[in-house]
Amino acid sequence: MAGERVLIVDDEKSMCQFLSIMLRKEGYRVTTVNNGKKAIEEIRNSRYDVVLTDIKMSGMDGIEVLTQIKNLDPSIPVIIMTAYASQKTAIEAVNKGAFHYLIKHAKNDEIKMVIRNALDMKRVRQENLLLRKQLKKSSDFKTIIGKSEEMDKIFKLVDKVADSDSTIMLYGESGTGKELIARAIHYRSNRVAGPFVSINCGALPESLLESELFGHVKGSFTGAIKDKEGLFKVAQGGTFFLDEVGETSPTIQVKLLRVLQEREIIPVGGTNPIRVEVRLVAATNADLEKAVKQDKFRADLFYRLNVIPIHLPSLRKRKDDIPLLVNHFLRKFNENLSPKDQKVITKQAMEVLVNYSWPGNVRELENVIERAVILAESQEIGVEEIPDKLRQREQSGQHLIMDKAQVTLEELEKEYLIKVLNDSNWQKKKASAILGINASTLYRKIQRYGLEKEREKQEVE
Repeated sequence: MAGERVLIVDDEKSMCQFLSIMLRKEGYRVTTVNNGKKAIEEIRNSRYDVVLTDIKMSGMDGIEVLTQIKNLDPSIPVIIMTAYASQKTAIEAVNKGAFHYLIKHAKNDEIKMVIRNALDMKRVRQENLLLRKQLKKSSDFKTIIGKSEEMDKIFKLVDKVADSDSTIMLYGESGTGKELIARAIHYRSNRVAGPFVSINCGALPESLLESELFGHVKGSFTGAIKDKEGLFKVAQGGTFFLDEVGETSPTIQVKLLRVLQEREIIPVGGTNPIRVEVRLVAATNADLEKAVKQDKFRADLFYRLNVIPIHLPSLRKRKDDIPLLVNHFLRKFNENLSPKDQKVITKQAMEVLVNYSWPGNVRELENVIERAVILAESQEIGVEEIPDKLRQREQSGQHLIMDKAQVTLEELEKEYLIKVLNDSNWQKKKASAILGINASTLYRKIQRYGLEKEREKQEVE
């Protein structure tokens, strides 16, 4: 199709002129540069549909031009040209992602045909990408259950920001579905063909997290028996979800800042920077602004991450969605049961679930429904199958410290944690399962509220 943009890279002026004249006659818009560095600058600053590059050039050769273009935009077809045929260099070029390998004295018709084929291939890929994106757009929110006004606002905001490359910061309590929203952003974006990679920053010690994020070189530490790619490199061309980013150490924060500012990483033990091209979505259940004021989180990194903040509501703030979620989880856990064993929930049991405060949010609700489906002896899930802690609140009209005049959410959470830990005899793995949070989150909450001291006080008493 006429009007498509072609970039020619060759240090021979006569070759640039020849190709430029020929391709302009075909209706293409042609730009020529005489070295690899200028070619990369052009790709960064302008949109091109295809690139023709000489393989033998002073400074940056054609293979390096190919590699850097693929890092910047994998969708651009790159055609390698050479004055002398070489099977070895042809194989290397194709292995690194070149669309085709042309001899410079090839016939004009052959050059035109290769360019047409490259453009056709790009067009088909873009159409497939658009189709895949549209299919995902109609289905990906089905995994996020909610029709409340609060969730409707979230869905509309995700639609609005998905196609941008801006960094997104998701705020929300544990169990509110931050990773589901991150996936929805990815699958509704132009990066849908790329990978979606995620990591929980709070679940790993600093040394292991650094290696996972940025990779390492062989011999950089004990056990590093070979080079390893970091997850930033694995996520190339896609979306990287950093959960619990507020738990990162100052050292990791400095390296994350470099990624956002320079778009490059340096593996542990390495010296050469590696270019990365990823869209970052971060998440936290902490108050990062407060952490910045307390010098626990870098201010410059916070502002780099907080470009588009999205605040996910807790389940207690969208009670209208609880019946929808209950029925969704019932369908999920009924799938493995025979028709005669499948469960339904009574109106009274549903009322108990709707009136509960759900400190563990959707994850806690899912655990409660799974437990009820397993324990219910009849087809109906009644109030008896609902855990005691939920029923007690319904019966008394108050829960734990709710009788205080002005209870704070922190006080409520602290009291609830103490109750669950006491009920589970301080078996933290069991307590975290009841709460619907991971063990690392529970450990941090125990430290935050000084609950070990509360336990000591109880034992003394």
